[in-house]
Amino acid sequence: MISARREGIPEEEFIQRMYTAHVRDFAGFDIEFDNYGSTHSPENREMCHVFWKALRAAGLVVEKEVTQLFDPVAGVFLADRFVKGTCPNPACRAPDQYGDSCDKCGHTHSPTELIDPVSTISGAKPELRTARHLFVQIEKLHDFLEEWTQTGDHLQPEIANYLKAHFLSEPLRDWDVSRPAPYFGFEIPDSPGNYWYVWFDAPIGYVGSTKQWCRRVGEELETWWRNPETEIHHFIGKDITYFHCLFWPAMLKVAGFNLPRKIHIHGFLTVNGEKMSKSKGTFIKAETYLRHLDPSYLRYYYAAKLTSRVEDLDLNFEEFVNRVNKDLVGNIVNLASRCARLIEGSPLSAIYPEDGGLFAQAAADGEAIAEAYEACDFARAIRIILTAGDRANQFVDRMAPWNLKKDPARQKELQDVCTIGLNLFRQLVIYLAPVLPRLARQTGELFGDPIVSWDQAQQPLLGRIVAPFKHMMQRVPREKLSAVIEESREEDESVKTPAGTKVSPSTGQDSDEPLRQEPLLENTITIDDFTKIDLRVARVLAAEEVPGADKLLKLTLGLGGDVKRTVFAGIKKAYKPESLVGRLVILVANLAPRKMRFGVSEGMILAAGTGDDQVFLLAPDEGAKPGHRVH
Repeated sequence: MISARREGIPEEEFIQRMYTAHVRDFAGFDIEFDNYGSTHSPENREMCHVFWKALRAAGLVVEKEVTQLFDPVAGVFLADRFVKGTCPNPACRAPDQYGDSCDKCGHTHSPTELIDPVSTISGAKPELRTARHLFVQIEKLHDFLEEWTQTGDHLQPEIANYLKAHFLSEPLRDWDVSRPAPYFGFEIPDSPGNYWYVWFDAPIGYVGSTKQWCRRVGEELETWWRNPETEIHHFIGKDITYFHCLFWPAMLKVAGFNLPRKIHIHGFLTVNGEKMSKSKGTFIKAETYLRHLDPSYLRYYYAAKLTSRVEDLDLNFEEFVNRVNKDLVGNIVNLASRCARLIEGSPLSAIYPEDGGLFAQAAADGEAIAEAYEACDFARAIRIILTAGDRANQFVDRMAPWNLKKDPARQKELQDVCTIGLNLFRQLVIYLAPVLPRLARQTGELFGDPIVSWDQAQQPLLGRIVAPFKHMMQRVPREKLSAVIEESREEDESVKTPAGTKVSPSTGQDSDEPLRQEPLLENTITIDDFTKIDLRVARVLAAEEVPGADKLLKLTLGLGGDVKRTVFAGIKKAYKPESLVGRLVILVANLAPRKMRFGVSEGMILAAGTGDDQVFLLAPDEGAKPGHRVH
């Protein structure tokens, strides 16, 4: 809602834009869906009504007056994720935390409990206002939730223990499931002016999406959500644990739907051991990655590190290159290259040759690999596959089919060796098919026999003509990985501008109404701190667009005499290059030079505004000269 408002478009249009981008990027990473739904669909609205009716009938809904944070600038009550402040946990006190939970210590809280809260919409200090809210008395389901979370294997042990220690060891607080207007979502039918909170309709979206698919293919929803033979699995991040492991099971239980067979919870993704950072080029978008690198690399790397435990996964670039090059390309893909090229256009042997038990051993591995996948211990599955790959490569090294190729009298022996090597390769690809579907398709094309079943690994492929070999995967080009990092870093190179005034769309005149009011900084500095910044008057000598950059202009600035500086400024949407030449600006002259994809930026010019086309360059009064210091 807030993002759409900032861009001046309807929420539905913004949702559709995001939907299109997500589907595009998922497809780019070889991720397919039977149905890719939306929580704003008519089907999800219908299912919200079903769940709500069940909760009402069970007598679990109550009304209360709630004192909530309100943004006086934006004119809206603030949802949890639109408030930031210091964690209220005395043992933590981490700054810059959201209004529902702390990323550092896991503490859950309400926005009003935050210390020094700030609206992320406008930067204003929120006010306390009262409104009527609807609550679900989840405590009435305490016994059920304790049994479901603490018995069986619905959850990982560490998650079950976490829920027991932090929530189920005491009465559960009533769950606030409504928000007053203005709020984007579904209006509650029996409570006009109130809307279901996003975490009410979000998990219901799983059922809504299934209903959408059922309507399209002629299935019945009850077959999938009210059928004991159906298994439901959720895969989520650890920061939304309590929504999926307490609220959601309670809703399903009351509404008579299947409970999840298991909820699989992952940790966070870090890059090079740190939180993702735009300034370091490690906040990488899917579309940026896909412009440069094979998606199979990342799919394999994640699988090779993912276990069934709740652990953060670190994307270490050096390890990424080494694992892909050595294990995936060197161990697996190289097997096909070493054998297929030698007999392309010829058939595999009609009878499987003696291989010392290699094929049988890899066939027996299938059960352990399947068990590892089923347990979501992908790393263990990959280890077993790589061990089988080592055995296959040792066989090929020992038999040296490239030498057999040179001897016309040993061509039958060459055919047998390559038949063994290629069948061992095909087994590995079948086992890797859940991780690398693109490689599985390529392998099916190589032998004219698509990979469609796990059981294909149990029988060798014989007599098939080996198609002309096509390159399947190359080693990671380090220059392309560097390009991903540099391009990701460039996306954050725009000028950081504070709040300022806006132009009224009706009159074009300046208005004192703030567009996004940023709070004044509370920490003070001394005059000595200020004098460390060398602010200088500079004249724009030249200005030009930067090919390939959406926000940047390249400026050549003169500071008097022969002193010049090159600055890349994120003002392209606000200024035409030709309008800047000759005007005076204020330059931070002693900022450390920064190497960017397009060159080195030797400073920063000062501006006010909120960004994009709302940027206003600061300039000195008439009479100032290039090189004058700003005091």
